[in-house]
Amino acid sequence: MSTNAVHVVRFGMIKCEIFARHTRSGDRFVVTATRLYRNGDHWQESKQFFREDLLLLAKALDLAHTWIYAHGESALAAQQPAKPGRSQS
Repeated sequence: MSTNAVHVVRFGMIKCEIFARHTRSGDRFVVTATRLYRNGDHWQESKQFFREDLLLLAKALDLAHTWIYAHGESALAAQQPAKPGRSQS
């Protein structure tokens, strides 16, 4: 994703990122899940998971879900650009 995540959940090498997106049907969250691994001196990300990753992946996705429900509307409002002539408080 091209923009910064509004929240990241990480367990070891498993990472879930939450992004705020504006769609035709309104503002929504998008969640990506990746497994980090090292290839020589470089860190890489994979969308494939091994059997031993699945419980951590499930935990990370559960916490992402919880965060969205706890912070959803306020986090989306914070991502909106300021409208001209209106102050942000």
